[in-house]
Amino acid sequence: MAADSKATGAYAAAGVDIAAGERAVDLMKRHVARTRRPEQVTDASGFAGLFRLDTGRYKDPVLATSTDGVGTKVLLAQKLDRHDTIGIDLVGMVVDDLVVSGAEPLFMTDYIACGSVVPERIAEIVGGIAEGCHQAGCSLIGGETAEHPGAMGPEEYDLAGAGTGVVEGDAILGPDRVREGDAVIAMASSGPHSNGYSLIRRIVDTAGLDLKAHPPELGAELGEVLLTPTRIYAKDCVALTGAVEVHAYSHITGGGLAANLSRSLPGHLDAVLDRSTWTPAPVFGLLAEKGGVSREDMEATFNMSVGMVAVVAAQDAERALEVLSERGVPAWRLGTVTPGTGTAHLNGDHPGA
Repeated sequence: MAADSKATGAYAAAGVDIAAGERAVDLMKRHVARTRRPEQVTDASGFAGLFRLDTGRYKDPVLATSTDGVGTKVLLAQKLDRHDTIGIDLVGMVVDDLVVSGAEPLFMTDYIACGSVVPERIAEIVGGIAEGCHQAGCSLIGGETAEHPGAMGPEEYDLAGAGTGVVEGDAILGPDRVREGDAVIAMASSGPHSNGYSLIRRIVDTAGLDLKAHPPELGAELGEVLLTPTRIYAKDCVALTGAVEVHAYSHITGGGLAANLSRSLPGHLDAVLDRSTWTPAPVFGLLAEKGGVSREDMEATFNMSVGMVAVVAAQDAERALEVLSERGVPAWRLGTVTPGTGTAHLNGDHPGA
């Protein structure tokens, strides 16, 4: 939060606490420091984040950018009064969009709007953002915390972020690289990630679910499972691109697996996917059962345990699975690219369905 030199007691009386904002900045500094990359340049004024692009590494550097939020998952974090992981979700939503183009994430900025600045809570949120940046290998080079009394309640907040990455001009991934016979590789999600939480909250409310309960099929507290942070694939995707012939990625977010993967296919090819190759995590079954949600609606809303998809050359399928396994990412052969009309199709049933 930038200090306002013109702020007076009248501003505090209106609900804006400059001192709390300054304390929040002090508390978050240690979190931000651990994300620093060598290309980062110090701006003593603090008004902007500076980052030197190492053009010596690239013949034709192309910058990629993405911006996102975490949707209504923030309401669940607020309800459970747990704020240390929601920032990881924010970073995941941003950087895992960036890597779809083949870009390496370089840096992020964040924006937090709140009804009242509680320094310790803001520091927790930023700590999560810093942890996400650490997992992604990018710097958190700036941000803003805005206090909006009257527009938001004292316990309410929302957050958004923007990220920038770089990719070699002749190495940009996408539909134009996809070929018939390519292998479709799935990477497991950690749960719903940051999508479908309006439906999740509706199911929790209408079914009267206790967020503190421990459903036997989950083996953990329901609220804890629903707050599980987004898996960040950025470093893994960058490593995979360096190890095998990757043609495209698809970040599986709102709209589900088929809709998102279709965006990464050319108009003359399809992806035929086999449901029998994986079993969705128990949380998805619980949500479907308690909410009376059809499989069609579940698959159109949630990632159903597939958080990222790689389309790789057929001859590299096994090596791709080895690379991901070595990096601790659960992955499997999900399907194949065939002639078609630019659509991903899900066939068959999940084991035990």
